[in-house]
Amino acid sequence: MKSDDRPLADPMLVLREEFDDWAILFDPDTGDSFGVNPVSVFIFKHLDGRNTLDDIMHKLSVECEDAPDDAEQYVAEFIDSLVQKGFAGFEQ
Repeated sequence: MKSDDRPLADPMLVLREEFDDWAILFDPDTGDSFGVNPVSVFIFKHLDGRNTLDDIMHKLSVECEDAPDDAEQYVAEFIDSLVQKGFAGFEQ
């Protein structure tokens, strides 16, 4: 994933946030689900086809002051895992 790619979540996915700040991404077409932590929920909510990886990283650093130096790698890996599962793609 390049820093100027604009990831876009599949609009058919259901994000169900639980009381403990964790959430489940659910694809009603396939029945597949994916458990996500609070940081992943934050990232997922910014996969709108307008935000680049750099934009998401900036917003995450504002939201999470103690983000580790290698956070961008983990964010990119999370987005790539969503793309591999068919839960996201990239805006053209």
